[in-house]
Amino acid sequence: MNKKISIGLAITIAIIAMTVTFSITMILAMQLYDRTVTAVQEKAAMYDKIAELDNYVRSNTFYEINPETLSDTIASGYMLGTGDRYATYYTAKAYSELLDIQNGALIGIGVDVAKDSSGYARIIKVYAGSPAAEMGLEQGGYITVIDGTDVKTLTTREAVLARLRGQEGTSCVLTYLSPLSESSELTLPRSAYEVPTVEYQMLGSCGYLRIRNFGSGTASELDYAVRRAQSEGAASLVFDLRDNPGGLLSAAVDCIDLLVPEGPIAYAEARDGSITEQGTSGANEVMLPMVCLVNGSTASSAELFALSLREFGKAQLAGTRTMGKGTIQSAPQKLSDGSAVVITTARLLSGQQTAFDGAGLEPDLEAPLSAEEEQAYYDLTPETDSQVQRAVELANTAAGVSSSQGSSSSGAGSEADPSASGEANSGDAGSEAASSTAASSEAEG
Repeated sequence: MNKKISIGLAITIAIIAMTVTFSITMILAMQLYDRTVTAVQEKAAMYDKIAELDNYVRSNTFYEINPETLSDTIASGYMLGTGDRYATYYTAKAYSELLDIQNGALIGIGVDVAKDSSGYARIIKVYAGSPAAEMGLEQGGYITVIDGTDVKTLTTREAVLARLRGQEGTSCVLTYLSPLSESSELTLPRSAYEVPTVEYQMLGSCGYLRIRNFGSGTASELDYAVRRAQSEGAASLVFDLRDNPGGLLSAAVDCIDLLVPEGPIAYAEARDGSITEQGTSGANEVMLPMVCLVNGSTASSAELFALSLREFGKAQLAGTRTMGKGTIQSAPQKLSDGSAVVITTARLLSGQQTAFDGAGLEPDLEAPLSAEEEQAYYDLTPETDSQVQRAVELANTAAGVSSSQGSSSSGAGSEADPSASGEANSGDAGSEAASSTAASSEAEG
């Protein structure tokens, strides 16, 4: 009798379990169906609206429609409509240029320029081995005309991207005004040239390293520069991160790993609150006092670099509050026509899980540029830039070096172009190298 009751009870429990399982499955299926139907209905409404708009415009417009331009503009508008302020659409050409930038090889003439009060494109850097260097263009000179177009009529982006860059083997004709105001017309070929992301020089007993962005080769460049500074007797290091927009998160993690002791470096916080480790450092570290020089255009991976060095107890921060872009963007998703899109996928956290998105980093030593320095922005050198000098003084103090020992420049091993120091808002700056560095071929922070 007891055995029959046990079998009956077991059958009853099994039936109840199947009923509950079936009910839960049906509920989940219905919810999924509702979401799917809603998504399909939303997409159908969107497509119908675009089709309706397209039919009307094509039937009535006076102008001829360029299909490629229309397609790119629709895609760009879609990304804008997502509400993700860091979402980006790249045309096929822009995506190809982005890859060149990240790989450190560009096709252009090899200059960085800024439009100053004259309205012309002032040359603030000439890259070694580039066509511009070979043709004798100099820092401090001006480009006044590009292929017959007066630079005053162009924005910096147009002047640099659309006019100076192009396919290898093509040429552009420039009117060049030398620093001595000698005018000449030059024909420069466009070709590939290397764009270093780390520049180094000694300022007394302090190693001064400017990191312009974080790319695929930055870690090896930084490792070389730090080792060289140590071999030349550096008692401290200053990392100039001003105007550094970030770049590859993985590259920044690798750079941080070179300098700090063992521990977590970064985390990604997803929309559902889950947290994923993005990198850790090994036991090796650099045993020198450090200072990170930052400003309002220090963003993303550059902010993580500065914050990490401070949290590991390796560096103090000098300068002004950073931008506060603490999010992670996806690797560019290449589309079928060669274009690509980037979207925000997570919030970026430091190794101590500190969030800085929207807040930025407050420096330990507030050191803004003076009004006079901002006016003379492109003429500043590390020796005349008060922000650099105050960062060096802070590093010297931490190293126990007197100001008389650390304030003068040794000039040893100088690889830096000092002219680009300063606040980002001091001029309308643009370069062949700097544009589009905000996205990455991996995850970007």
